[in-house]
Amino acid sequence: MIILPRNVSEKECRLCGRRLKQISGSIGVCVDCLREKPDEALPYAMKTHRESRGKFGLPPEPPRSKGGIRCGLCSADCVMGEGEAGYCGLRRNVGGRLESTVNSERALLHYYLDAHVTNCCAAWFCPAGTGAGYPRYAVRDGPEYGYYNLALFFYGCSFDCLFCQNWSHKRLGEGRVVSADELVELTLRESRITCWCWFGGSPEPQLPFALNASRRILEEKPEKRIVRICFEWNGCGARELVKRAGELAYVSGGNIKFDLKAYTPSVHLALTGRDNKRTFENFELIYREFYERRRGIPVLNATTLLVPHYVDEYEVSRIAEFIASLDPEIPYSLLVFHPDYLMSDVTVTPRKQVEECYQAAKKHLKNVNVGNVALLGLAEAGL
Repeated sequence: MIILPRNVSEKECRLCGRRLKQISGSIGVCVDCLREKPDEALPYAMKTHRESRGKFGLPPEPPRSKGGIRCGLCSADCVMGEGEAGYCGLRRNVGGRLESTVNSERALLHYYLDAHVTNCCAAWFCPAGTGAGYPRYAVRDGPEYGYYNLALFFYGCSFDCLFCQNWSHKRLGEGRVVSADELVELTLRESRITCWCWFGGSPEPQLPFALNASRRILEEKPEKRIVRICFEWNGCGARELVKRAGELAYVSGGNIKFDLKAYTPSVHLALTGRDNKRTFENFELIYREFYERRRGIPVLNATTLLVPHYVDEYEVSRIAEFIASLDPEIPYSLLVFHPDYLMSDVTVTPRKQVEECYQAAKKHLKNVNVGNVALLGLAEAGL
């Protein structure tokens, strides 16, 4: 159940004194100050990131210990000294050796069957939601009612979003260790599973497992059985691993969904705790390697959560410009925000912001969708 806040109060930007209901206390400053005075504005949000991560036993920032052990799975690029954990919390330097409960054969995750057509951000154009690519990539010429997506929720993440709507991934102790064998055997038994979707958290910290398990199910399934491999991620993984994920999605009829959270580096850093450079680089990588090879059923799409005030018309316009510079037909979804985690002190995305962002995206892109629209009605009804 989504619980929407009532009587959201105005907060004051700690730099310029501007007062708005949409300023979040966890960020402490308005979006204009983040863009125009990042050196002064960012410390307020970064303090929240450091303090909140400590409550989950996670490092405040990626370790950079001289002579430590380097991970290299994502853009955090952790170098762990003796006794230090990586940013995601899944790996640790113990006695000069990298120790972890996860590897290419076992993962910390939760999985469940999600009936098609799911709430997947790609359902408005993908084979599961539309029958696109039938019979090669879909089981019927239309929505795959009666079939399932195997939703694979990873614990651990390469970002630290203050608005995270799946923040339970930080509770690493609640995750169960799952083997690749378990997922493959379940899928071979249950013929109605037609998708695997890796999400979380985000797959990057456990990408070796996702790649191995996905490769195995594609090799071991019956030849004509449809199992699409999809990823929903921050997109900041190591280049070669990202490329391998793209290949699995491409050959199976699946999709790679990048969550492009903000364009301006300082806004992205305030919201997520991390830089967005690698994300945009990897988006372009997947486009150049795979998009033209399967244009009819897009292997790539992007989403942006319309965080009130912070992810506004300007951010969406710049993201849409970037996507259009590659191909204006790449699908793009704008998602209505509901308050959660450390940004529960703001409202649902205002309708005006949604409309402005949609129009900004449509100036550059041909295929733009708005998701979570029911939240607009709930907010306006005061529920």
